[in-house]
Amino acid sequence: MIEIILHRSRPDSKAVRGHMSIPFEKPIIVNTLENADFLIPAGTYPLERTWSPKFKKLLPLVENVPDRDGIRIHRGTMPEHSTGCILTDMYGMSCLDVLFNQIEKKASDYETDPEKVFLRIT
Repeated sequence: MIEIILHRSRPDSKAVRGHMSIPFEKPIIVNTLENADFLIPAGTYPLERTWSPKFKKLLPLVENVPDRDGIRIHRGTMPEHSTGCILTDMYGMSCLDVLFNQIEKKASDYETDPEKVFLRIT
């Protein structure tokens, strides 16, 4: 099991800033931004990289969010860019891509199912 941890700060107007820790040999910390009006409840959620029809590319999908679906992690710079998704910058997206690529390559090399990834929001 791989766990990505999102620590939120206090809301600032409509913006909720945070830091996401992506587990590599040395964890990488990336900035996040969420819209305060559409926050995902704190908790632990399965995270899977799937095709996004809206963005037309593979993006992390946050699963099992109560009463919601289609919640993703994607690029964005303003809370208005999100109605529930978690926003990060290009660096954050690159780190997530590397993580998922490593997981998929390892599964392919060992002919096993990919390791499960979870997002824990605090």
